[in-house]
Amino acid sequence: MWSESRLQRIQTLLQRFERITTGHVAQELDVSRETVRRDFLELEAQGVLKRVHGGALLVQEEPPIDKRNTIRVSHKQALARAAAQRIDHPVSLFMDAGSTTTLLARELALMSNLTIITNSLDAAALFRDSQATARQNNQIILIGGQLSEHVAATTGPSAVEEIHRFQVDIALLSPVGVDARHGATSFHHGEAVIARAMSSCARQTWILADYSKIGVRSRESYCMPDRIGLLVSNTQARQREGYEALAAAVPEVLLA
Repeated sequence: MWSESRLQRIQTLLQRFERITTGHVAQELDVSRETVRRDFLELEAQGVLKRVHGGALLVQEEPPIDKRNTIRVSHKQALARAAAQRIDHPVSLFMDAGSTTTLLARELALMSNLTIITNSLDAAALFRDSQATARQNNQIILIGGQLSEHVAATTGPSAVEEIHRFQVDIALLSPVGVDARHGATSFHHGEAVIARAMSSCARQTWILADYSKIGVRSRESYCMPDRIGLLVSNTQARQREGYEALAAAVPEVLLA
């Protein structure tokens, strides 16, 4: 069994049982205990689980943004470039906050005639720091609201109210997971509410999800599969359990 397939199977077992033993996983996957221990180390580094004596526990919180910013960076960069290349300008865009959309902002800062409406302080700063932004005739609107405890972004009722003032062409959103049944999902309620509002006020919703998020379900759904106009992921997504069903459920998939 390929390493990525094992890691996803382990995550599926964790989501089902919340606590798993090394022996149980070794039996389920038909691999050695040493292989399972190495996989546990990999998933612990990603913030997915916590190793305990004889097994592992599901981590109930989403990994902090500083950890997410260092995981699968090259894969996130690849899908950010692919998404940016699909955008025709002039265009108006929503962007939510996350490690993937921050990388996307870096790509968009090189483009012209964009209206970017975002709650992400990091994304807005990238446009501010781009010396070419003024010459490229980009307009950057930072949504007001409360400062999130989880990420450098605004959140809360006032942020949602402000989002509903706009009608844009595309909402560019990055979920914790996306699957065929629940669509794009988030861990924190506040982040899901922001993403749901952006999706509802956009003509199209594009979901940017690196391959590890394919077939994964988090706590709260904010965009069902038939509302996902374009799913952008990596070619490795084809190896993920649940990919075929998801690809059939959304109108279009772009793999980078």
